[in-house]
Amino acid sequence: MEANTSSENPDKLDRIIDARMKLKRRFEEKMAQTPSMTDEQPRGSGLPNRHGMPTIPIGQTVTTKWPVLDLGYQPSIPLDKWQLNIDGEVENPIRLKWEDLMALPQVEDTSDFHCVTTWSRLDVPWVGVRFMDLAALVDPKSTTTHVMCYGYDGYSTNLSLEEALKPDVLLVHTADGQPLAREHGGPLRMITPQLYAWKGSKWIKRIEFLTKNQLGFWEERGYSNTAYPWRNDRYS
Repeated sequence: MEANTSSENPDKLDRIIDARMKLKRRFEEKMAQTPSMTDEQPRGSGLPNRHGMPTIPIGQTVTTKWPVLDLGYQPSIPLDKWQLNIDGEVENPIRLKWEDLMALPQVEDTSDFHCVTTWSRLDVPWVGVRFMDLAALVDPKSTTTHVMCYGYDGYSTNLSLEEALKPDVLLVHTADGQPLAREHGGPLRMITPQLYAWKGSKWIKRIEFLTKNQLGFWEERGYSNTAYPWRNDRYS
């Protein structure tokens, strides 16, 4: 669902939509073939979710709480000091301040949050910006295949572009109707509903587009590169 913002520039919005559609055409076949969309034998329980996968992936337990996991450091970033750099193998690298982020099309979505430590939080209402719209702003080069996301806490994690460009991958500033709490990655974190949640960096500060896969913090320590919950794909 798109949420209107009063500061949107109509010409800028048209450019974002045009670039978004070009990216969609470029990657939609790969996105459609990812396991969380096409797995013929997904493992889990419950009714099918909106992608056709069981609501509760194998090995997960539903909780209404939101446990806090981090690297032992929760950075505090004032909004007037916050910035997001998007660079690497792109045609138009950018640096966004908070007001720039909020001027982009804002999306309201409800999705599930699956942690590798075996808990799942269902039907979380989010507000944020689509990763695809940020990618549209920078125009990834034709050789780009992956991204690396970095947090203000020193964290990093990698994703393939076909996963990152899915429409439910957001950079969120609001959860459960409230500004995203610092302990959960506020003011801004990435969410990856079709992958385990460690693939979405908390306190995100940089997105680097890459021409090949590189390992992030947990991937270097034995976690899966691909992280598909319905295949119990936790570790390499």
